[in-house]
Amino acid sequence: MNWNYEERRIFGTDEKGELMCETTFVLKKNGELNIDHTYVNPILRGQGVAGKMMVVVAEHLREKGLKASATCSYANIWLRRHEELYSDILSQGTDDQGAACKIDAKH
Repeated sequence: MNWNYEERRIFGTDEKGELMCETTFVLKKNGELNIDHTYVNPILRGQGVAGKMMVVVAEHLREKGLKASATCSYANIWLRRHEELYSDILSQGTDDQGAACKIDAKH
């Protein structure tokens, strides 16, 4: 997987440049990030790609010194399950945040 980092997006492509997975972020008023969307290409679903992507996302946030919460249901659950490993990147009140993943027509 080739990982690509943009200001509000981390995504993986294959050797042909096709989108394989993606996480998007929204900047909150307090300067923290909200993970609002995750996507895995249907050909890779069920193979643990979403979890691997979230590790890449979490490590990137850690490296940049950023904090995040998630309204994307998958990302929210993943952050809660890995709270001990990534407590330094979690926004205050992550446990109380409801999940409402953005869904758009491209996926």
